[in-house]
Amino acid sequence: MPNTVIRRAAPGDAEALHALYYPHLSNYPPKEPQDMARWSELIRKFETDERYNILVAEADGAVAASVTVTIIENLTHNMRPYALIENVVTHSDYRKRGIATALMNRACELAESFGCYKVMLMTGSKLESTLNFYRQCGFDGEEKTGFIKHFEE
Repeated sequence: MPNTVIRRAAPGDAEALHALYYPHLSNYPPKEPQDMARWSELIRKFETDERYNILVAEADGAVAASVTVTIIENLTHNMRPYALIENVVTHSDYRKRGIATALMNRACELAESFGCYKVMLMTGSKLESTLNFYRQCGFDGEEKTGFIKHFEE
């Protein structure tokens, strides 16, 4: 694994995150040009909420991977929160180096530090390599069934 630092995203990471998300996370770029000042503003807002974390893995000075982990309060399970992982992405140049595994481990450690009773994620990928990656990170793809309802942009 290259020299890697895992940290919370900062407003100055807006352009690097945008370049990472499109096309490495999504093959569907936004329909309209993105306002990087707005991205920075949102990241600054997230910085003030300890329960909303965009984590980045910086490898050799570049944002190589990212994951979002959100801690959600809960009334069940003795009022223990749960965590939701979203937007797991690694730049194609940095895959298969252990960076994403380290990032997922940090996301799970963060959830555990909040006393979460579980961490959930969903993936749109059907690639066996992606599904195996999540299994190797300790996630069970058979326990629950996920459903999504989209709204028009």
